[in-house]
Amino acid sequence: MLEFIEEHNRLLICIFLVICTAAVYWQVGNHEFIGGDDTSYLMNNPNVNTGFHWDNVKWAFENSRSYNWHPLTWISHMIDSDMYGVNLPDSPGKHHLMNLLWHLIDCVLVFLLLCRLTGSVWKSAFVAALFALFPTHVESVAWTSERKDVLSTFFLILMLWSYIRYSEKPNLKRYWTVLALFA
Repeated sequence: MLEFIEEHNRLLICIFLVICTAAVYWQVGNHEFIGGDDTSYLMNNPNVNTGFHWDNVKWAFENSRSYNWHPLTWISHMIDSDMYGVNLPDSPGKHHLMNLLWHLIDCVLVFLLLCRLTGSVWKSAFVAALFALFPTHVESVAWTSERKDVLSTFFLILMLWSYIRYSEKPNLKRYWTVLALFA
């Protein structure tokens, strides 16, 4: 029974984290693209704004436009371009909301990872809330070009989780999973 209550608390905390974080950041859905990187990453980048297809995916792995090599970031922007476009009036807000979605996923994963590492639900909730609402994350959510931050956080958390599983029961499959997520 106690385990059910604790799991119920974790679910409620995850919901609370999502609601509070979304409430703070929801306004980004009304924002425009920011000059500079958003222009070079999205608006003036035919490899991204023509969407997700083989030639663009190949380009994402072979090039370092704007001095960055981050193929998964490019691919996520390509998928967004397919879904929302780039030059439509409401496109920027939808791209920003995708950054928010990634940040929300990261917040929940931080909470669950900390619960797993510490066993302390409420302390983990507090730290996850700090992570969710800390001012330095504004740039990652409100600036479309910072998708690389929310994506790298996502893969970092998954890699840490995989490493925990590997350390509990080492085997080659788990080791390669850790390495793949790290890469």
